Amino acid sequence: MKRTILTITVAAFFAAVSIAAAAATVTLPKGYEKWEKSKQQIDNDKKSLFYGIHYLYVDKKAMKTYKKGVGTYPEGSQFVVVQYGIRQEGGKPVQGKKSMVVLMKKDKRYKETGGWLFAGFTPQGKPSGIDPVKNCYECHVKEAADRDLVISRFADFR
Repeated sequence: MKRTILTITVAAFFAAVSIAAAAATVTLPKGYEKWEKSKQQIDNDKKSLFYGIHYLYVDKKAMKTYKKGVGTYPEGSQFVVVQYGIRQEGGKPVQGKKSMVVLMKKDKRYKETGGWLFAGFTPQGKPSGIDPVKNCYECHVKEAADRDLVISRFADFR
């Protein structure tokens, strides 16, 4: 029994390490700024990883399923979120400096994260070291298990 628990624990540890290592080698897709772009979205929750102003970019491969709001996304579907800080101007929140960029890409090799690659980047596009399991997958599975882990909805996109 103890050996089984130890084996499972070690396997889970190495799976998490391999996911994080893989995310650190990923680059942002070229030309994502030309994909369909959402309206400005504001998250005022200072405890949220997405506190600030952000825009969502959706590639053509993902857009058909995204518009339907149901179904499984095709392999290779991609979403990019560009996050900015919030600054106040005239008592209203306005876009500050870019703070991070995140990528969500459908990739069946990432079984531990529901068949999606999650990766975070600095404003300059370098890997940020964000934990793809704790900072991404855990929230996506909690919020959108019934939507192939895609939290946002097309209705909020426009």
